[in-house]
Amino acid sequence: MNLNERSDKIRKLTVCAMMSALGVVTLYIGSLIEVLDISMAVIASLFVIFAVIEYGGAAPWAVYAVTGVLSAVLLPNKFPAAMYLLFFGFYPILKEKIEKLRGRVIQWAIKEAVFNVSLVLLMILARWLLFLESDMLTVVWIVFFLLANGTFVIYDIALTRLISLYVFKLRKKFRIK
Repeated sequence: MNLNERSDKIRKLTVCAMMSALGVVTLYIGSLIEVLDISMAVIASLFVIFAVIEYGGAAPWAVYAVTGVLSAVLLPNKFPAAMYLLFFGFYPILKEKIEKLRGRVIQWAIKEAVFNVSLVLLMILARWLLFLESDMLTVVWIVFFLLANGTFVIYDIALTRLISLYVFKLRKKFRIK
């Protein structure tokens, strides 16, 4: 391995480590200020998106895994880490792969399926951790489920536009590679 290849690998590792650290700090803020827990999980996913765009391959998975594991261990309130691990952390990686498939209907069907499986897992986790047992909660969960699906569509569209903004306008300014 020549010096340039080694230098590139070190740069890639360093940038991915910084993205992971920023993700953990972002989730920590969401853990401390509970009103920001979902917002900080979304912002932490932006660091995974950066790794997807700039490096691809295993780099975004490494950022996701390191951020998720460290957050699960270090955060005082684990809910932002759970949201990150169960959806927001890996979704940007899958989004890239899903959007390479033909047909928007198939893409959206797969995206919705991934989201709904993650949402059900998160709901089961919340119900188990909070010991919630009530018939009235069924109505609340259904309303929450419907609102979350609507919000997911808006999130996905906004994420696509944010990725486009970065790729076409901001990427040249960062010159990471």
